[in-house]
Amino acid sequence: MPGARHKILGHVFSGFCTKMNRTKQLSSADDNMETPLKRCLNTFDITLLGIGHMVGAGIYVLTGTVARDLAGPGIILSFILAGMTSMLAALCYAEFGTRVPKAGSAYIYTYVSVGEFWAFVIGWNIILEHMIGAASVARAWSGYIDSILGGVISNYTIETVGELHEQLLGRYPDFLAFAVCISYTCILAIGVKGSALVNSLLTLVNLAVMTLVIAVGFTYANIDNWTLDQGGFLPYGLSGVVAGAATCFYAFVGFDSIATSGEEARDPAFSIPIATITSMTLVCIGYILVGAALTLMVPYDQISPTAALPEAFTTLNLPWVRYAVTLGALCGMTTTLLGSLFALPRCMYAMAADGLIFSFLGKVNKTTQVPIINLAVSGISSALIALFFDLEKLVEFMSIGTLLAYTIVSASVIILRYRPEVTPLLREDSSLSEVGTPSSGVIEFGVGPAGRLRTGYSWLEPVVGRCEPGAAVSACVFIFSCFCAALCLHLHWTNQQQQLNSWWTVLITVFFIFVLVACIVIIHAHEQNKNGLGFAVPLVPLIPAISILSNIQLMVHLNTLTWLRFMIWMAFGLLVYFLYGIHHSKENDTATSYSVLLGSGEAGKIRWGSIGAAKRRSVAEDTKPIVDEEELPQ
Repeated sequence: MPGARHKILGHVFSGFCTKMNRTKQLSSADDNMETPLKRCLNTFDITLLGIGHMVGAGIYVLTGTVARDLAGPGIILSFILAGMTSMLAALCYAEFGTRVPKAGSAYIYTYVSVGEFWAFVIGWNIILEHMIGAASVARAWSGYIDSILGGVISNYTIETVGELHEQLLGRYPDFLAFAVCISYTCILAIGVKGSALVNSLLTLVNLAVMTLVIAVGFTYANIDNWTLDQGGFLPYGLSGVVAGAATCFYAFVGFDSIATSGEEARDPAFSIPIATITSMTLVCIGYILVGAALTLMVPYDQISPTAALPEAFTTLNLPWVRYAVTLGALCGMTTTLLGSLFALPRCMYAMAADGLIFSFLGKVNKTTQVPIINLAVSGISSALIALFFDLEKLVEFMSIGTLLAYTIVSASVIILRYRPEVTPLLREDSSLSEVGTPSSGVIEFGVGPAGRLRTGYSWLEPVVGRCEPGAAVSACVFIFSCFCAALCLHLHWTNQQQQLNSWWTVLITVFFIFVLVACIVIIHAHEQNKNGLGFAVPLVPLIPAISILSNIQLMVHLNTLTWLRFMIWMAFGLLVYFLYGIHHSKENDTATSYSVLLGSGEAGKIRWGSIGAAKRRSVAEDTKPIVDEEELPQ
């Protein structure tokens, strides 16, 4: 009996592991373009969607807080570091956008490359990212209006309702932020093209105001604000720059909405890479110049944390610029809020369409071609968070999920680039032919060279020669990610203990770096698969590997309470997955989830990028062999 019980348990857990690691099946490129959503966005629309999502509360609220409390004038370096880290991740997103033109962004990318469980983890965190993103911007929008009006709104609310005394909650319930979330949710409900037009107009106004701020700021610049008399360029040291970068990273997360629009883009293979790189470049340059202008106009310790730019121009006796900045701030925070509320329901839609969360969230309105129920749930949830929670705590909480998503997307780019391509090969089956009988053409499945050792690396044959194609690369990516985390934690802890120069610290650091370099060398030694890529990340595996290391480094600098809240959110998510998602996943069926949704389900889809499928010559469980018969001339 004990032996039978162990066998039963082994079978159950084996089945769970198989389901958790299954990858999403995708059909042909033509079928991938089919969607119940409306493909109406061009490259210009998508570019402004990304810029609008990134240039908002980050530039008008976050810049003042980071400059005063974390980095000083070194905020310029913080923006450069955060921008470079985000650009590395953005390149990985751009490649995936050409591979998988579907809504869901990092979630769908992880699903087709790593597996269902990690896809759910990423999707669950993207939901949190955009929900908190929308709530934090709504809270910043409200705070900005309150600051302009001299605190009338906050004072009246506190007198009427009272204060909230919990640490995580805001000082008072923000009813204006709640109303703002609900209002913009209604705007998005009119349809994607209409909301994209509103976003584009507001974004152009915001860019014009940014240009004005930079021009006037450098006109009134005072280089003495960067000298030692005022604390120097780095008053908080390099650690302040890194801590500032971890917070500034929040300002760049908006490019994720570009990838989320993949199912509504007319030509996603072209538009998504162009929009991603263009928007990231413009926004990064803009943030650096605004940060420089602000800290040159006003000493860092005199910057207002809530309304940095308007107060700076008031100090310079330039009220007309203050009014222009106020207009730009409201437009910028509106587009950021629209971006978050645009991306959130589409991620939930993708997960619901795959069966990992409740199916009613995957329903699309036939008239507007927008997931209306999903949008309503997203808007109300974000509004409730904005009503009660504090802006600073929300921003910290959001960064961890975003960095985790970027890390896994970067890892997925490496895994897919070295995964062998499975191609059908029609061969003449002479063994079935006899004199006077018809000949047969039978479909077999061949494996391309990707994932195999390249010429000149035969010396690695004893180490990885017996691995299946692509398996050694996947293992190295996992080991590289683990040792990146170990290295970052080790350096962070030794820096806090002031033991960076001790011999054992140097020895451990050298060992970790050796393992990381060895993983990169082994990955580089394998053949890549670039077939069908409209855009490919350059210098793979180096750029995705640097992205992984950078993201993990920023994650390590987040505080313990942020990690604790993240664990609580993930515990709730795992309950949803194991009690619902794993049993209702559309990958349990033979048809893909999108084919089912469209009512054009086709059995017989080959698992995209599956190594196991490549090894099987008989695929009776997935497809029936196709046999063409031709009568021989008599």
